[in-house]
Formats: sequence, structure tokens, C-alpha cells
Amino acid sequence: MSAPKRFFTRNLNFPEESEIVLDGEEFVHAKTVLRITEGTEITLLGGDGNEYSAIVTKVNKHSLSAHITGVSRGEREPLTKIYLLIGALKGDKTELVVQKATELGVSGIGVFRSRYCSAYVNENKLERLNKVAKEAAKQCLRSTAPDVVYFDNFAAALQSAEGFENKLFFCEFANESQADLSALSGSTALVVGSEGGFGEDEFAAAKNCGFSGMSLGKRILRAETAAISVCALAAYALGELK
Repeated sequence: MSAPKRFFTRNLNFPEESEIVLDGEEFVHAKTVLRITEGTEITLLGGDGNEYSAIVTKVNKHSLSAHITGVSRGEREPLTKIYLLIGALKGDKTELVVQKATELGVSGIGVFRSRYCSAYVNENKLERLNKVAKEAAKQCLRSTAPDVVYFDNFAAALQSAEGFENKLFFCEFANESQADLSALSGSTALVVGSEGGFGEDEFAAAKNCGFSGMSLGKRILRAETAAISVCALAAYALGELK
């Protein structure tokens, strides 16, 4: 028997309120793609790390109603925060990074524009990236989806990592790593550039913000490969993949 289908929703206030209305894109997916009917058991996700068991009580034209029967804490969320900052990539490569980073357990994703970025992110693109994150979270049974935010200013992107215990900046100017990736402990922010890489002044700005320069050794990786790889390496070092 397959697990109950999962849906993100808003304004959950259980146990004070046990009735919920699901509408918008999540409802459309439930009705037209998954063919959810009355009496179906589903799982609701409110973004708080909890999973709410519910039974569909009514399916209307533009929404469905469900009765929440219980709540449990999600077991697949990471214990340590990983924050990925990635330069905007061409085509649908940014979507690929968002999808895989979500699967690997990142807590947040910042997409930024830097000097050599040739891709842009508008409001529609950002909405699409957040949708990709939610779809990936549901697919891999996470209880939350990382928020995807966009920084048109590179300095603001760096500042968004303030407070993280580890701040690692991966770029071609780092001839050797200034931090031991295998010995990570505590919240971690990772920065990877776009296809065009970084300027030396951007690397200097990152170091001034407390980032350690990091090298991937002899490997020459595409930007999307590098972003996914460092997320996996950090997650493993922090014990999330063990």
C-alpha cells in the first residue's frame, strides 16, 4: 500500500481547528492528476516540520475539505541547517539545482546575480523555483520545503549567510581549501558561482564576510554539478547521509 499523498497548505491551527480547505495549485494537482476522492487519506504539510494526517470529506469544484485526525513530527528533516547560495544559471539548470538540493536536505536556497552571471530571475521564475522545491520535498517525503529567495545584489547574498557557523566559498581562485570540509560541525552556508564564475574582488568580498575559500581539487565541474556536489559533501560530513 502506497503512502498517503502529500500536500502543502496554509493556516494550519490544529488541534484548535481540525477542518482544512485545500485550494489553489495543490487542489488542482489533487483532483486532476491524483484523482483524490472523498474518504481518501492524505498528509498535509504546513511548513512547520509536522505532518498532519487527514481524511478528505468533500471535493468541490475549486477546493476540497479534509478533517485532520492526527499530527506527528516529520522524521526526514535535517538536524543541521545547510544554506545554499548559487549564482543564477542558464536555462533550467537552476531548477535542477533547487530540486537536488532539496532532496539532499538543504534548509534554504538563495539564488544571486553576480558580475559574470548571464541569467536572470524574475518574479515568475522565482515562483517556479519555489514550486520545484515543494514538488521535490513531497517526492522525497520531507516535511518542509526550503524557501528559494533571489538576490539582485551579490553583497546582500553574502550577508544573508550571517550567523552560520561555517561559511564556505567555492571558486577557482581558491588554490587550496581554507577549511576542512570533512570535519564540518554546525550550521553551514555554501556559495557556488554561475557558469561565468566570480571576479577576484567578489572572492575578496566573501572573505571579508567571513567565508573560507574552498577548492574542489583537480576537478573542473559545471556550475550545477558543483552546487549539487557540495550539498552532498556537506550533508554527508554533517551526518545527514549516514
